[in-house]
Amino acid sequence: MLLASCNFRKEKTQTSSILLQDVLLIDGNGGAPLMHMDVRIRADSIAEIGRKLDTQHTLVIPMSGKTVMPALTSAHVHVGSLKGTANKPENYTRNNILSQLKKYADYGITNILVMGTDLPMLFQSGLRDSSVNNLLPGARLFSAGYGFGPPGFNTGHLYQPQRADQVPAQMDSLAQLRPAVVKIWVDDFAGHSRKMDTAVYRAVIREAHKHGLRVAAHVYYLADARRLVADGVDMLAHSIRDSVIDDNLVKQMKEKKVIYIPTLALDLFSFAYAGMPEWINDPFFKAALEPGVYEMITAPGYSAAAKNSPLYARNRHGFETALKNLKKLQDAGVLIAMGTDSGAQPIRVQGFSEHMELALMVQAGLTPLQAITAATKNAAHALKINAQFGTITPGKKADLLIINGNPATAISNTRNIAAVYKAGRQVSKGPKAP
Repeated sequence: MLLASCNFRKEKTQTSSILLQDVLLIDGNGGAPLMHMDVRIRADSIAEIGRKLDTQHTLVIPMSGKTVMPALTSAHVHVGSLKGTANKPENYTRNNILSQLKKYADYGITNILVMGTDLPMLFQSGLRDSSVNNLLPGARLFSAGYGFGPPGFNTGHLYQPQRADQVPAQMDSLAQLRPAVVKIWVDDFAGHSRKMDTAVYRAVIREAHKHGLRVAAHVYYLADARRLVADGVDMLAHSIRDSVIDDNLVKQMKEKKVIYIPTLALDLFSFAYAGMPEWINDPFFKAALEPGVYEMITAPGYSAAAKNSPLYARNRHGFETALKNLKKLQDAGVLIAMGTDSGAQPIRVQGFSEHMELALMVQAGLTPLQAITAATKNAAHALKINAQFGTITPGKKADLLIINGNPATAISNTRNIAAVYKAGRQVSKGPKAP
């Protein structure tokens, strides 16, 4: 046994690091890709970046023709309640959450922020803390805990204050969970919900800030966004979709460092199935679907029902307006972070949505590198985990997405996943086709 122990120590000394050799490097900072680079991983972190690095005591993995970029972070998702073609609280189990975290990791997403729809089990069981501390497989789960909605907005385990004076005690309760942000729903969902009272959401923002917590708002209307920004909101968790954003609000958002999460994929999915999307039979899409969803969206009559929906024209207009607003905010220097609202409905497909979001950002007029920065460096900043994640920098965690081809020339190449590394270990070779 002693000899075996000594041999093991010798082997560890001989391969003290991993070298990803001769890669095209996109480091997440927005600069041009660097050719013929080596990336050294030691333990769970990036140790060194350069050309023709020393290979002594190193496991060398030749990667000519491949791109290494930071793994993705999605700053607006939902997990647990979606299963099959239904989204309901009884689906919210440990096994279902872990299955979805693994799915995100298979698609190169190693950090996610669940926006306000988590249930007590996540915290009582220690699952959230174990996930954040890298003790569980799959993407790390950061949580906004229980969000704030208007009375009658009966979605999950939410706070629904009727008066502003009820908010302080509710915020004290939420703060005990140490949420990453506080989520509020303020708009009326096309007239299907009561809007949150202005005095109430102002109290939510005020009380959250007292606890050192930031507030992310579900928005749709430009008028709501104006009031929220003026009242100190920290993030707009969706696009403004009813009108093109005005220059004064753009200026305020930049000055106040409001983060903008466009969730373009949500808006595309709201009408895309009225036709037959080109990606509907793509194995990369089908591998992400919950059981039964493909049959649901390809069933006779489904497309016609989507086309005849009274919200069809509104949804198309909202998507087109969202594209224009993203480009305007990006050009103005507002920080854009990638998020998708994946997992909130069966047709908002976890994992695939994030790659679709990158393509839609490019469709809006961003360069592929700007879209990648939004999904890596900026999204990590939105979660306040940028000290460890978001860029390929010595000392940061080795969360990497390795792909075939160059996404700087064609953003769709992010879908050609060769490997996913989480904390220095390869955890996936991409999603498996059904």
